[in-house]
Amino acid sequence: MPRSRNKVPAHARHKKIIKAAKGFRARRKNTFTNAHAAVWKAGEYAYVGRKVKKRKFRSLWIQRINAAVRIHDDELTYSRFIDGLTKAGVEVDRKVMSDLAIREPEAFGVLVKQAKAALA
Repeated sequence: MPRSRNKVPAHARHKKIIKAAKGFRARRKNTFTNAHAAVWKAGEYAYVGRKVKKRKFRSLWIQRINAAVRIHDDELTYSRFIDGLTKAGVEVDRKVMSDLAIREPEAFGVLVKQAKAALA
């Protein structure tokens, strides 16, 4: 009985890696060994990048909220505002508050007033 070889599945795996390495430079795009290492490393960077993206967006939302709070009330800071909202029992996440601050300043002003009243 002839020996079974792994040509077709191996070729398919190699093609998949080479396709994923499209756009890379030099041998990283067309030599399987180098392409495999490059694609693996790119995947690691992409995984970390997805976590960093979340951090960056949260930071952006906080900066926007802080700026909007200071527009509505000069003495109030971001941390005091969040403390006031917590004491007032208002549960709105930072993404929504940032969007409110940009698109509907009047509605955000109501939140600022509620936070200020809860602090007093």
